[in-house]
Amino acid sequence: MREILVINSGSSSIKFALFGASPGGEPKDLQLRYRGHFAGLGSQARLSLKDGEGRSLDPGLAGPALSEVPADLDHDGALSKLLAWIEAHPDLGNIGAVGHRIVHGGRDHVEPIRLDADALDALEALVPLAPLHQPYGLAPIRALAALRPDLPQVACFDTAFHAEQPSVARTFPLPRRYRDAGVIRYGFHGLSYDYINRTLNDRIQPTHGGEAKAGRVIVAHLGNGASLCAIRGGKSIASTMGFTAVEGLMMGTRSGSLDPGLVLHLIRQEGMSPEAVERLLYKESGLLGVSGISGDMRELLQSDAPAAAEAIELFVYRIVSEIGSLAAALGGLDHLVFTAGIGERAAPVRAAVVEGCQWLGAALDPASNQADATDIAAVNSRVGLWVIPTDEERMIAWHTARTL
Repeated sequence: MREILVINSGSSSIKFALFGASPGGEPKDLQLRYRGHFAGLGSQARLSLKDGEGRSLDPGLAGPALSEVPADLDHDGALSKLLAWIEAHPDLGNIGAVGHRIVHGGRDHVEPIRLDADALDALEALVPLAPLHQPYGLAPIRALAALRPDLPQVACFDTAFHAEQPSVARTFPLPRRYRDAGVIRYGFHGLSYDYINRTLNDRIQPTHGGEAKAGRVIVAHLGNGASLCAIRGGKSIASTMGFTAVEGLMMGTRSGSLDPGLVLHLIRQEGMSPEAVERLLYKESGLLGVSGISGDMRELLQSDAPAAAEAIELFVYRIVSEIGSLAAALGGLDHLVFTAGIGERAAPVRAAVVEGCQWLGAALDPASNQADATDIAAVNSRVGLWVIPTDEERMIAWHTARTL
């Protein structure tokens, strides 16, 4: 297998990574060559680039293809620049395949797939299930197919890790015809959970909670999008996100779970259109909506405004409540893992969550937590408490190599 290019596309951004890979081995064995991020596409485009050791690079010195990033650069233009840069550098080798993060795989796609026209059409049909995510994941696939028609492309699904959850954890209490039509709890952030699950035993020692592989684990993926996953025996058995990526925890700009009757109230009594409700729940709620300041946890932690503290308190309250629910589904808790942007870097949030989990036997080591150490549990903690950086791009590269 030659170089693997990983694409993780959003509404105004493209995250990418380049790995030297061979089929086989474990995710940790892949060699990261470069990692980068096109942000603000279409309006205020900018590029950040790092080498495989995590050192920031000046994109202007990386080569002519990346030396200029026009403010109005769009997704297709960013992909063209990225391919031109890679192919102009013999030391990077040839791209052997491209792996993509696709949010929704539906009921049928429970493993990564090599993409062709029929597969792409099938994934397009799932856009109504993830209208704010699916189109942006699929667009680069079509663009690359036009730019490099012979380049193999693989889709890796955020829903796949949860596909083997027990039926009771996936079923809504609605008439059976809806379940038969695919109205079930799918779960998301699966690539992140897959990575943590595959690397957990390599990153921790069984000083608290016993062996993780056979234990009861809750992983807290806390970022702008946030969710929890209960894992037992290496398998997802329940998650906080369900039919859509707005269910569950309060997030940066997403509301998380609400009384469905509230949505009806907004439509009937407030006169809001479905589009306006969608914008409210996905873009105007969560940390941003409650604080009125920002959806960025870093800004809220630095703020002295009472509304910022209130938003953080509610964020933590919802996490602790859902941990209780997942611990019940697991029959107890052996390990709690924090990952993603907030989980990896917001020590005050971790401390507040652990304080709310004292009834489960969790006890924090404040100094280790403040230092963002891997092991943040006190010596007397009955629950392992861990901070483990996630790496969805590495997981995509690994799945792509194995698929091909």
